This record gives sequence, structure tokens and C-alpha cells, in this order.
Amino acid sequence: MADEDNRDKNGREFDFTTQDFKRVQKLIYDHAGISLSESKQELVYSRLARRLRATGIRHFGEYLNLLERNDAAEWEAFTNALTTNLTSFFREQHHFPILAEHMRKHKGREPFEIWCSAASTGEEPYSIAMTAVDAFGSFTPPVKIIATDLDTNVLETAKAGVYPLARVDKLDPDLIKRFFLRGTGSQEGYVKVRKELRDMITFRQLNLLDNNWSIRPTLDVIFCRNVMIYFDKPTQLEILKKFAPLLRNDGLMFSGHSESFYHADAYFKLRGKTVYELAQKVKAQRGSGKP
Repeated sequence: MADEDNRDKNGREFDFTTQDFKRVQKLIYDHAGISLSESKQELVYSRLARRLRATGIRHFGEYLNLLERNDAAEWEAFTNALTTNLTSFFREQHHFPILAEHMRKHKGREPFEIWCSAASTGEEPYSIAMTAVDAFGSFTPPVKIIATDLDTNVLETAKAGVYPLARVDKLDPDLIKRFFLRGTGSQEGYVKVRKELRDMITFRQLNLLDNNWSIRPTLDVIFCRNVMIYFDKPTQLEILKKFAPLLRNDGLMFSGHSESFYHADAYFKLRGKTVYELAQKVKAQRGSGKP
């Protein structure tokens, strides 16, 4: 901890100027498309101060110089520090009956492919997997889930599928009994997602700003919930333009409750409450021979 004499005029351990913040804004926007408002300055300081302590760097300018020299390991830590990963099982619950009905409607299409594009710590893709089990009446449904996130730390948690009991305490007890294993001994107080659900999901790191996503254009569903709020409208539009060719003609895209894509109506049409389908123009351009 720094001595009092070394603290900045705001009483902070490290000097953090407006210019430093503007550099952070540009770096995270260019790398991840995240648009940080001026109101986030204190939040940014708090999260990045941990990185200065971890690296032993004493000045923000020096730390940002390190990033600009393209230090790969620190870029990953920097990005992880500034991404927010608030999630829960069956968050925005109204989406899951719609998903289940869409699955049942297309039984016989194998595999039924879903991309969860902001997987965070795994609660969303596992909720999708539970929905699939119930929709098909089997613990081995013909469903393939690709779950991606920019943050490598949360993906490790997601892959493990281990959560404190408090993370599932609001779920129906029957769901907990069917889909989770309770820990014993050193794991008491935790639950683990059943292997059948974990086997349904492929977790991998992906940046939505990357040019190549390596996602096949045979998707039945895209979940992109509560991540677009971090992007400005032009960035949102570019991502949505890249989503459209990946969806089947009858595919669905689920968004977050505070997200609206009216500016992308050339690509997506609102079907219901935060559920989108491809715009008719997109379908027509594909012709009858397309999926």
C-alpha cells in the first residue's frame, strides 16, 4: 500500500488522470468494442488498480504503455478486468419456453445448433441445456451448444460447472435434484452440473469484434443477451450484420431486456418480447435453396 504522501489528490493509491482514462477508453473500444462512458472512470480505476498492484507497476501511464506494446498476457488480464459478467440461471425466464417450443417444432433436425455468444460463468448455456433435456425428454438430446465469451477467467468457471449453493437456491428444487450433484466433504456447499449437460456444450474464447468467428452458418438459435449494451450503435450493427448469415431462415435470436435493435431492421425483425427473427429481405435474398 502506498504511503499517504504518494496518494493522488483524490486520495487514490495511483495517479489516474483524465488522459489515462481516455487512453483506456480507446484501448478497450478498439480491442473489444466496449464503449465506456465518462461515469465509469472510478470503476475503471478500481478494477485496473488491481492490475497495477499485480504487475508491480506504479503509474497508469507505464501500465498503458505496456498494453500498447501488445503484451498478450496483460491484454487478456486487462480485458477480463473491464468486462462485466452478471448472470444467473434462467435469467429472463420468458425466453426459455419460447426456446423449448422452437426445439420441439424442429424435432428431426439434427443437430439443433445454438450459439450462446456471451456465456459468462456458464449459467446461461447450462439453462439452455436443461431446456433442451426437457424439450426432447432425454439427457442426450440432439442439441449442440457453442458457448463463447471474451473473458477467459469466466469461461474456466463455466467449463467446470461448479457453483455455490447460493447460485441455485432460487431454482425449483426438482431442477436442482435432476440437473445438479451436491458436493460432499471439501465440496460441501457447492453443486456441480451433471456431466450430460456439460457434454452438450463446447466452451471457447471469442471476441465479437474478431473478423472470423469460426461459427458454422447452420445455427437454429443465437443467444446474445445483455452484451450489446456495452457497444455503441455502429458496433452493434456490424455484429448483427455478421449474425444474420449464420442463422437458418427460421432461426431465432434472443436479446436482453434493455436491448433494442430497431437500427438493424434490414437484418432482424422483432418477433416478440426481445426475440428476433431474420428480416424478410434477408430470407428473400437467400433464395429457396438456402437453409
